[in-house]
Amino acid sequence: MTQNLFDLTGKVALVTGATHGLGMAMALGLANAGAKIVVNDLIDEKLETAKNEYSANGVSVTTYVCDVTNEKQVIAMLAKIEAEVGAVDILVNNAGIIKRTPIIDMEVTDFEMVIKVDLIAPFIVSKYVAKRMIERKSGGKIINICSMMSELGRSTVSAYAAAKGGLKMLTRSQATEWAKYNIQANGIGPGYFATAQTAAIREDGHPFNDFIINRTPAARWGEPNDLVGAVVFLASKASDFVNGHILYVDGGILATLGKAGNEEY
Repeated sequence: MTQNLFDLTGKVALVTGATHGLGMAMALGLANAGAKIVVNDLIDEKLETAKNEYSANGVSVTTYVCDVTNEKQVIAMLAKIEAEVGAVDILVNNAGIIKRTPIIDMEVTDFEMVIKVDLIAPFIVSKYVAKRMIERKSGGKIINICSMMSELGRSTVSAYAAAKGGLKMLTRSQATEWAKYNIQANGIGPGYFATAQTAAIREDGHPFNDFIINRTPAARWGEPNDLVGAVVFLASKASDFVNGHILYVDGGILATLGKAGNEEY
């Protein structure tokens, strides 16, 4: 009985931008729970490479070239998914970018680009996925990939933090409006994870590596598979009465001020 709560057999999951890293790890987790996986990206070559990696992990994936900031492209992609794979039951808004620039040096166009990809795109995709769920009276799951920057500021990532803070509140608004249709909208806030993108700063002795190890109560970086339980839970029947929640998977960073150097004080 308990095991069936997490069974996603027959469900169609769209995980945006899941061609690598944390997005792919979550998509693989959903697939291992039984879901059919659909992935989009801007570049066909990236999708082909990702297909091979999914296949190497025993997962068949359907891919579409689509710019999730483009409303017309999103509408067309969802129609194709419904015709070729099935109606989307689970949406994971994973696609995102970051630009590391101090506020006074950041171009307005760069700030706008981050907001467009990290906040407006989830609005667009969620809107049309939810609309179809409501029309079908099927219910469904929407999972927005937020961040610790949904709660905390940090130098050089103002646009990203603004977008992710906005995404947290968009998630709560989605939950408020769509709960009556049996649609649960929740978020996941990853901490610092060991990925190809963080490899250079995870070397022993690197100041940022030392900072993260000391700042995290778990005293380690997250592994991509640490996100699997969270995404499967929020995609499954186990979370049917969980709505508007941001689940932080961060090893405890947000729970503490960090080490003071002397644990007695």
